[in-house]
Amino acid sequence: MPNHSQFFDSGSYPEKLSDWGLVWIRDNSIRIADDSFIYTLNTPLFSDYSLKLRTLRIPKNQTVTYDTEASFAFPVGTVVSKTFFYESDDNRSISLTSEWDNTLDNLDTDSIRLIETRLLVRQENGWEALPYVWQGDDAYLKITGDLKELPTVSSDKKIPYLIPSKNQCASCHVTDHTKGALLPIGLKARHLNHAKTSHGENQLIFMKKNNQLSGFSTPSESPANADYNDPDDTLDRRARAYLDINCSHCHNVKGPADTSALLLEHSNIDPRSYGVCKPPIASGRGSGGLLYSIVPGEAHSSIMSFRLGSRDPAEMMPELGRTLVHQEGLVLINKWIESMTGRCI
Repeated sequence: MPNHSQFFDSGSYPEKLSDWGLVWIRDNSIRIADDSFIYTLNTPLFSDYSLKLRTLRIPKNQTVTYDTEASFAFPVGTVVSKTFFYESDDNRSISLTSEWDNTLDNLDTDSIRLIETRLLVRQENGWEALPYVWQGDDAYLKITGDLKELPTVSSDKKIPYLIPSKNQCASCHVTDHTKGALLPIGLKARHLNHAKTSHGENQLIFMKKNNQLSGFSTPSESPANADYNDPDDTLDRRARAYLDINCSHCHNVKGPADTSALLLEHSNIDPRSYGVCKPPIASGRGSGGLLYSIVPGEAHSSIMSFRLGSRDPAEMMPELGRTLVHQEGLVLINKWIESMTGRCI
């Protein structure tokens, strides 16, 4: 396997993931290209408790343009990979855990089950999404997506794990439905601005020192979301970070859910805009018969809690990317709502 990754034009995408030279298996261990690096998010998107190996490949002698709020501007030739996997004792039954140290040290194929690797490829005309499904020691391009029934260690039930098609990727990654262009979700300052990495250095500083990021000054002058799981941070920051990464790619002023008037980006500081005493624009099963997105002090009366706690496709939020309830996330949002004061009148 070459030390550096390959790049392919839109008309020549390879069938096998290994041909990219980005992520592959050697000696029962996962390897990544020398010209890629692992990145992590302050708070990650929940995807049925799957663990994720995220890598970023920036072309040699090219730079990324920093932006305070929006997705960074990446040069043509950039490739983002996100490999989804679970801990597994026998490579069949999976363990629903959300803990991993974000290093390659413990990723041997005897202890994990690889599910899929999604690529975002920056071409001349914009980003393109490619789903690769793991089968044995390689993953194969499957434009139409896939559905895997995953047995779990702790239950007789199976998880209906959905691998999105190329077109379904747009449901989340088209964050501006007017322009209609795919964009990375996690590659923003507020998600990357932290030093909880294997090399112990702030990721934005790391990119700047490697001459891969222009327009960035210092971490203190950049926004930084909380780690939703950090008990030392405030409840408000943790809850807002959770809603930001899981919901705001749709619930923003330009997103697919803009007509709902529920705006969940971290920058929306008006309580009503993020749901406090806000009635739904359209009622129906999705409201659960409740009156407001958030009722201060009453999670059980809040549409937000109802939808996060549902597995019914007609009720649940987010609509895509999960089939299970994220119990830890739901507990956090419920505590946040319960801590609020005031009345809806």
